[in-house]
Amino acid sequence: MTDHQDHRDPDHHAEPPLVEALGITKRYGPTTALRDGRLTVVRGQSHALVGRNGAGKSTLVEILTGLQAPDAGTVHFDGVPAPAPADRDAWRAKVACVYQKPTVVPGLTVAENLFVNRQPTRRGGLIDWRRLRAEAAVLLDTWDVRVDPDARTAELKVEDRQMVEIARALSFGARFIILDEPTAQLDNREIERLFTRMRSLQESGVTFLFISHHLQEVYEVCRTVTVLRDARWITTAPVAELPRPALVEAMAGEAAAHQAHRTRNPVPDEAPVLLDVQALSGEAYEGVDLAVRAGEVVGLAGSSGSGKIQLAETLAGLHRPRSGTAQLAGRDLPFGDVRATLAAGVGWVPRDRHDQGLVPDMSIGDNATLSVLDRLGTRTAPDRLGGSRGGKRSLLARLGFVAPERRRAVAAELVDRLDIHTEGPHQAVSDLSGGNAQKVVMARALASDPRLLILINPTAGVDVKSKESLLARVDTARDDGTAVLVVSDELDDLRRCDRVLVLFHGRVVAAHPAGWHDHELIAAIEGVAR
Repeated sequence: MTDHQDHRDPDHHAEPPLVEALGITKRYGPTTALRDGRLTVVRGQSHALVGRNGAGKSTLVEILTGLQAPDAGTVHFDGVPAPAPADRDAWRAKVACVYQKPTVVPGLTVAENLFVNRQPTRRGGLIDWRRLRAEAAVLLDTWDVRVDPDARTAELKVEDRQMVEIARALSFGARFIILDEPTAQLDNREIERLFTRMRSLQESGVTFLFISHHLQEVYEVCRTVTVLRDARWITTAPVAELPRPALVEAMAGEAAAHQAHRTRNPVPDEAPVLLDVQALSGEAYEGVDLAVRAGEVVGLAGSSGSGKIQLAETLAGLHRPRSGTAQLAGRDLPFGDVRATLAAGVGWVPRDRHDQGLVPDMSIGDNATLSVLDRLGTRTAPDRLGGSRGGKRSLLARLGFVAPERRRAVAAELVDRLDIHTEGPHQAVSDLSGGNAQKVVMARALASDPRLLILINPTAGVDVKSKESLLARVDTARDDGTAVLVVSDELDDLRRCDRVLVLFHGRVVAAHPAGWHDHELIAAIEGVAR
């Protein structure tokens, strides 16, 4: 597949496209989120937009819906320039996006959600509830959305909430609907019902832009596909003329598609199993079996709706599973209790350092040592940084006292160990760059000398040099005999793994040993190789 191919429909020039974006560029500071983005959508079709995370899909959607203005390029609807960014009513009449996370208000009824902030009123400005329900019923019937107008939206199935959002968008006059990962929370029967509804709406004049990580769905429901990669447009082609391997190659890049990775020395067979997961099931994953040996790095890959993050967070103590077991070094993990999980020997780098990983008003040293406060109530230095695995708490720590000089010493050693560029452990963590802030999160995870290290998106939002430094810590943990679980959307993060397990709709569907090719892993993640 050669980059920058554009296959147009024979009747493309018969009328202006419903939507046309050309030469779109968007920068955020030094970061170029999209350059030369382009999209041409023909009326009445379902058009797919695909690409790996970071390809520029979200940026293009924000521009197509008027949430962001491009730095360069043009957007037209029906041959007419897009409305001014401030004219929200004009944008609502052109386009709407149904996101993976619902935007309906769960405590309101379906009718109230359909006409929120524009309810019909009687004299005196009071809401006309009878008319509201009647107009909602007509709207739902017009678009064959079979839900009760009086039902609480929170009680609806995910697929019905999506249809309510689509009906609301259509009521503004929009006939171009963007579906952003609409199948992520649906089972197979619900997905098929969604596709049936999409086809029916297309026959009524609705056009869809379909964004999905599951490529087999693109072939099932879409006529044309546009591929973005590395923040730029790569190709637009009829789905029927683009074989699956060619589509994967366009997403991965020709060089990556043929790239083999260095095989690392295998973990010895006699290495003990530290993490043993049996038939674990939760809201987003089902029947997961997983074993990680001492000194083994196992990756978890999958799309945003695969369940990989929820599985990892369960093992880190954030959630309780519905069923199944997980043991660390022969002892049951204390599900649903982060503090107890930490004490059991788990270190954790959360998926979002801003919301879950750092206390911004505290210093670097305070943040880095939060996981080992119970070991800092003594002047006696431990054998290894942070004390022995599962070490006893000192008397002073149990009484709530922390020795300041010990805390400073441990913090200084962590700063040095992680190569955190700082004025010293006393500096506010909020002053750090993204890469150095992420190193602080990693330092705290390593400070307790964990038996199991769980890393979720460990290099998200960091520069290349910091990324390499963070990933080097994975190698160090492996050499120390730690079991490591790496959960990431970044292929570079997964290259250091001894094997990578792929989750698809909550189930492990593939296992790739070290040495995998990019196109093989991407195909499994996107559901092509199931």
